[in-house]
Amino acid sequence: MKTLNLNGVRIAYSDVGTGAPVVFANALGTDMRVWDPVLDHLPKGLRIVRYDMRGHGQSDCPPGPYAMGTLVRDAEALLDALNIRDCVFVGLSLGGMVAQGLAVKRLDQVRAMVLSNTAAKIGTAKMWHDRADAVLRDGLAPVLDPTMERWFTKSFRASPQASFWRDIVANQRPEGYAACCHAIAGTDFYTPTASLTLPTLGIAASHDGSTPADMVRETTDLIKGSQFALIQNAGHLACVEKPATYGGHLTSFLNAIGHV
Repeated sequence: MKTLNLNGVRIAYSDVGTGAPVVFANALGTDMRVWDPVLDHLPKGLRIVRYDMRGHGQSDCPPGPYAMGTLVRDAEALLDALNIRDCVFVGLSLGGMVAQGLAVKRLDQVRAMVLSNTAAKIGTAKMWHDRADAVLRDGLAPVLDPTMERWFTKSFRASPQASFWRDIVANQRPEGYAACCHAIAGTDFYTPTASLTLPTLGIAASHDGSTPADMVRETTDLIKGSQFALIQNAGHLACVEKPATYGGHLTSFLNAIGHV
């Protein structure tokens, strides 16, 4: 794990390989480890960059609330610092919103994107503000069970692996989680995302309780020529629950656009 000081904030990241760059952005309440299960199912020779969004993982947690534009600028600054152009940007949930904002702003950095279990607008502002207030007041413990239910199928929640992912959420900082809730609350990318024309793959899951498949498809369909994949028997973190299937869809997309 490495760090860079970007926009006055220390951002933790991993940068492995020297080939065509693929950049991964994490979901709310997770960190770059959310991508670990998928990495063995991707083509060899890629340059794989992952990072912890501000307020998450090993990155700094400056006072909130955060704006989506701030999270987009962090991604932009990281790619500039690493001299990355023409990457495929893979964003999961909150990370998928960052992907949309970055693609609108910096098409020199992003040649294609994967919108995974995400949307142009997720939930309502009140929902996110209420969740932020509750987390700041009571910590993350009360949101753990509902989060696991949205993220994973019943069978996965009963498996030994489930406790690891529960602990990842439990060990995030409430201040960073809440600050990013505010970023989601203030985001509606329907109009800017509809202006995009870059190659795009939308990935949804049949049992996603956070961003249902129809929501992901609606956002993906905003982009002319986009592709869509539905992963069966998986929840919001399909990359964790069905890594081989997820990696297969991602690999097919990379091959189709010549990014290997």
